Amino acid sequence: MSRRASHWRRACFGTAVLLWQAGALHAQELEPRTYSASPVGTNFIVAGYSHVSGDVLTEPSLPISGVRAQIDNFVLGYVHTFALAGHTASFGLGVPFQRADLSGLVIDAPTQVHRGGVGDMQMRFALNLFGNPPLSPEEFAQAPPRTSLGISLTVQAPTGQYAPARLVNLGNNRWAFKPEIGVSQPWGNWFFEASVGVFFFTANTSFFNGHEKSQAPLALTQLHGGYTFRPGLWLAVDLGYALGGGASVDGASSGSSQANLRGGVTLAVPIARGWSAKLAWSRGFVARAAGNYQIVTVALQYRWFDR
Repeated sequence: MSRRASHWRRACFGTAVLLWQAGALHAQELEPRTYSASPVGTNFIVAGYSHVSGDVLTEPSLPISGVRAQIDNFVLGYVHTFALAGHTASFGLGVPFQRADLSGLVIDAPTQVHRGGVGDMQMRFALNLFGNPPLSPEEFAQAPPRTSLGISLTVQAPTGQYAPARLVNLGNNRWAFKPEIGVSQPWGNWFFEASVGVFFFTANTSFFNGHEKSQAPLALTQLHGGYTFRPGLWLAVDLGYALGGGASVDGASSGSSQANLRGGVTLAVPIARGWSAKLAWSRGFVARAAGNYQIVTVALQYRWFDR
């Protein structure tokens, strides 16, 4: 194979992986009960592991096929709830540690990539607008469940490992912002949630030896419905849809806009006082441009109250 063909092979593979990693993996995670009520002064520490596997769909104009990913993602996170101007608010952050093996055929030649290290940190601020007033744990335990509406802002910072000379990186070398609005509706032991948000991305001005990579806004909608068997033990069915997020390099569009439908289930189980575990599974059912993969997640959470 000529040097030019080899360079094109590596470039196509790396670009496809980055388009998938940036848009689909982080943005299309299905997470129920993010707008459910909590008392003020609650602290959560979460340690989670997720395994991502499956096919990565790329734009048909590229000479690439059969791209598969095996990604192990470890996350440490912290969330704190507090009172703000008569409303309940929360702030959380999470730091991922990733190990990824990716393979595919580019111009009919096998290509493999391995990466491991720290990914991009994510922060989230949420504010309840109505339905969840700031209550102490004792007051919260006596309050009946009610409809609540909230807003949030998620920020993804460029803290992950990134080398401009590499096409495949754990970090995206750009900021991402997602404003979102969500509603939570209890109905006896049942609960229903819906949220709508949009990811906005800044440009990566150091993409592969001086090029500029940008991404269009990515709209996200999630629906969740579940049943609470007893406090801390609940099961939810999850559905999410992502639209947009097409990428371009130096102003040239890649034609990789998403229109992906994902579904899954989530089970939360109490273990001991303050401790709980979560099991989740999701996969793509309708996928265009990087959505045909599955995620299996296991998380351990510890909760305590300020005194």
